[in-house]
Amino acid sequence: MNLQTRESNMRAPTGSVTGLCSASATMFAVGMAFLGYWGVYEQGPWHTVDYVVLVLALIGFAALGSVPWIVTTPVAEEDAEKVGTARRAMALGTMLIWLAVGIAVFA
Repeated sequence: MNLQTRESNMRAPTGSVTGLCSASATMFAVGMAFLGYWGVYEQGPWHTVDYVVLVLALIGFAALGSVPWIVTTPVAEEDAEKVGTARRAMALGTMLIWLAVGIAVFA
């Protein structure tokens, strides 16, 4: 049995869907709190780094917001699961939010 066949037979652990949805909602809230603290509504001109932070955060929010949709989408085949794709979207969204935080703090 090769690795590909073995991986396709493995099912996601029970609770993966709930865990991914909860984790993405939590990171979404952390990102929103960051934007509120960072000061999107501050007076004064925006610099290039401000636009970079905002774009990274918005793409991160889109990835995190898509996690519940991805993981709960019905699938045609019983073996086809969306948990792996949702995990990658969660990782991407989390990485982008923290990257935006890091750039805002250190720039």
